[in-house]
Amino acid sequence: MNQPAPGTPPPADQLESSFRKLCDVVAKLRSPEGCPWDRKQTLATIKPYTLEETYELLEAIDSGDDAAIVEELGDVLLQVVLDAQIGADEGRFNIVQVIEGLTTKMIQRHPHVFGDVVVESADEVRTHWEAAKSKEKQERESALDGIPADLPSLARAARLTKRAANVGYDFPHRAMLFDKLREEIGELQEELYPEGDVPDIPAAVDMAPVPDEPVDDKERQHRIEGELGDVLFVVANIARRWNVNPEEALRRANRKFSNRFQYIERGLREQGKTIREASLEEMEALYQQGKRLERK
Repeated sequence: MNQPAPGTPPPADQLESSFRKLCDVVAKLRSPEGCPWDRKQTLATIKPYTLEETYELLEAIDSGDDAAIVEELGDVLLQVVLDAQIGADEGRFNIVQVIEGLTTKMIQRHPHVFGDVVVESADEVRTHWEAAKSKEKQERESALDGIPADLPSLARAARLTKRAANVGYDFPHRAMLFDKLREEIGELQEELYPEGDVPDIPAAVDMAPVPDEPVDDKERQHRIEGELGDVLFVVANIARRWNVNPEEALRRANRKFSNRFQYIERGLREQGKTIREASLEEMEALYQQGKRLERK
């Protein structure tokens, strides 16, 4: 495939034909002669699939597999067209309104491209974007309105603190967040160890396992959850101040742990052992070996 110049849209005839065909297919699926499953879907019932397809797209992007990315982008696009068709079937809105609304919004939020505003940096672009967005959302009562409640919690925490920062509610220096983190960890420790004796035990694998004692007090369990939430909230805020997406950071950490744990399993299989037959010391040795190989 020839590489088009950056910013070149697809040929108009191909774009119109392909998108028209997709809309026709989805409309047919929703018709009385279509698919029973598609016909019975509502905007509410389709939500979990929309979320699932979004995460599958993120996974495909991480893989770097273009064929997988194309497939998952298609699945996300299907969700948009299907949602719009459901809206049309219920007499609420249609795909044309979705496209026209999006097009208008993108033009209004980029006056430096489609108007006569001059910007010198990405920071200035962000300032104009936020100003245009605020103008569109003047009916909102709170600066925090409009942040989806169903966002992953770490991502939502970063969005909440960013909105607050946009109106001046933020620590003057980002390093202050580490003092706040120590404070929140201290409050969590007080709930975890109410008698004040926090064990000072180095992280190692050369001791016998100590069973976790359950927390029987529901009120205390609730307080522990609250304090742990405060710690995670500060971590998300630290991520924001250092320009890191906390959700993406955690996804990377999850993937890294999965790869290293699977390295343990492969190593044990080569030794003729299962994971349940190995000692903690054997598993940790393989974990560290896999970690060293990653760094190479």
